[in-house]
Amino acid sequence: MSRIGKAPVVIPQGVTIDLAGGILTTKGKLGTLTLAVSNDVDTVIKDGQVTVSPKNETKRARMAWGTTRALVSNMVDGVTKGYTVNLDINGVGYRAAVQGKDLVLQLGYSHDVTFPIPSDIKIACEKPTAIAVTGADKQRVGQIAAVIRSFRGPEPYKGKGIKYATETVRRKEGKKK
Repeated sequence: MSRIGKAPVVIPQGVTIDLAGGILTTKGKLGTLTLAVSNDVDTVIKDGQVTVSPKNETKRARMAWGTTRALVSNMVDGVTKGYTVNLDINGVGYRAAVQGKDLVLQLGYSHDVTFPIPSDIKIACEKPTAIAVTGADKQRVGQIAAVIRSFRGPEPYKGKGIKYATETVRRKEGKKK
């Protein structure tokens, strides 16, 4: 039995959830998100709650049960509070700036790296060495942050590169004389 799947998702004030044709649509102050609900689970919206239950006792239905409930919960949190991933830049001369609709990164290459900011994501640079990626869709925010980090991941000797703010880079000892 799925412990996560058993718990209903409470719909907060200001959020509307509609289920039509296997598509669950969540609307809130930060936008609209959609989810294609699996055929293996039943989704019921009533009394200000979304309840997910498996249609049968197959392994696939039980797997989709907890996953669907977690995705619905993430959608509700996304349209109410949103999600933010913070990135830190370490290295001499490494910096980031938002110019118009582009994120311009100077990462020690012979050229600046330009990343076009998607319309559903907000990117802010409070400091030249800090990037905040914000949006309503948890998966999309994480993916954009991962793409930005991949331009120059942290290296283990000096720690130079882009890393998540919560990440710790395991440092290696350098050459010995």
